[in-house]
Amino acid sequence: MKLNLQHVHHIAIICSDYQKSKKFYTDILGLDIIQEVYRQERDSYKLDLALNGIYIVELFSFPNPPKRTSGPEATGLRHLAFAVTDIEKAVENLGYSDIIVEPIRIDSLTHKKFTFFEDPDGLPIELYEN
Repeated sequence: MKLNLQHVHHIAIICSDYQKSKKFYTDILGLDIIQEVYRQERDSYKLDLALNGIYIVELFSFPNPPKRTSGPEATGLRHLAFAVTDIEKAVENLGYSDIIVEPIRIDSLTHKKFTFFEDPDGLPIELYEN
């Protein structure tokens, strides 16, 4: 029996430095803040972020979260990927924020351009050209 899934509702990310990650996801990636809540009982922020008006990311902070291996070939979430129309321009813009980006590659199956960079906690993020 299928679940009849409709779409991805959101992606939850736990960060180690809330202000640094908030700046990265809003100022550098350009996600829009929908809502920011501080939960005193958990000493935790929850930041709801949207891409093109669609709710997509929950950014959480918790005191002393454990480290997680997040290299592209580690077990678990492999990476977060965003579609772009001009990958060279996107890479150039990341460079203005001193973000280190891997060389652009070509997907051997689709023949589309893609590359990777990391968020402040090392979560791999992919840009994939439409």
